[in-house]
Amino acid sequence: MISSPLTLTESNRAVEIHLDGDEPPWSAVTSSQISRGTKQVINGRLRVYYDGYWVKTYEAPADTLLAKKKLIEALTRRLFNHVEHGLNVPGCRLDEARAAYDSEANPQRKRVKAGMLAGALFNRAADIFTKLVDLQADGVVVKSDDALMRQCGGHLQEALTLGKLVMHRSGEEGIDELWGEPFKAFAYPIEDFYTSRYVKIAMTMAAIDGISDGLGATFGDLRMFDGIVELIQDYARAARSKCETLRTDQDIFEIWTSFAVAGETLCNYHPHLFAVVGPTEQHWAMEGMKLVREGRQLIEYVTRARIPMPKSAKEFMERCQLYRLACASILTRDRSVA
Repeated sequence: MISSPLTLTESNRAVEIHLDGDEPPWSAVTSSQISRGTKQVINGRLRVYYDGYWVKTYEAPADTLLAKKKLIEALTRRLFNHVEHGLNVPGCRLDEARAAYDSEANPQRKRVKAGMLAGALFNRAADIFTKLVDLQADGVVVKSDDALMRQCGGHLQEALTLGKLVMHRSGEEGIDELWGEPFKAFAYPIEDFYTSRYVKIAMTMAAIDGISDGLGATFGDLRMFDGIVELIQDYARAARSKCETLRTDQDIFEIWTSFAVAGETLCNYHPHLFAVVGPTEQHWAMEGMKLVREGRQLIEYVTRARIPMPKSAKEFMERCQLYRLACASILTRDRSVA
């Protein structure tokens, strides 16, 4: 159901209505009042609501083999852009990749070869899809139970299983959800795939907010970091806008620029130190900025991959908590000064 248009400010999170601004809009009313899947025209753009966030929607293409082929190709390119290097093995080398994987006994080496086999399977599936689309263009009817269609689906499903062993390019954790997207595009109607994308983006926005809120709480009441919370919030806002926007969107030039500049501004922040400071304050200022840069990079990883990275986020929050504990004496002194 699409409800009446609104003009909003604020972020994607569910907050009260604002009718006098044109900031990137995400939310209209409190989340308890909105059903999942509700659509709303906000600042002239159709959005859909999932789990506390209003997500920008795009018109789904017709559910054809050609459209699925283009979608799978795009998803596969995105996958290889975020996983560890060396996995984009051509589909024509699938037999070689499988032989290398089957013959490997060392667990560490076998994990890497599993990723290479998964890459070859993805590319072979894309090769098959290309041929099927060509046949369809020549007037040949290709049914869903065609042997090549079944083979394509089998390749994608096997790659999904192997992809659970593959790490994000950062090396911190796996992102097996990205391996599942091309299979979803193959198996589901395109409209259903788009719906699953919006749900995942809402989850990504929640992950961005969780990291930025934790980072802000780490530094919010430390005098040497006065003003940094606003910069963290600016970066999170730009990240939410970036993660919901396709590269083909006409707004991408402004949105990507805002995201990049907000990240640079955050990392260029300088802690406020007194004229005469000891090595302890200097040390914690440097360690604090190291955390800020790690948080910025983690948000960038999550934003660009458009999936949560819970293991990395948990470990980062633990580092933030250790920093807070170590800075307890500085925090106490700051409060006494205030």
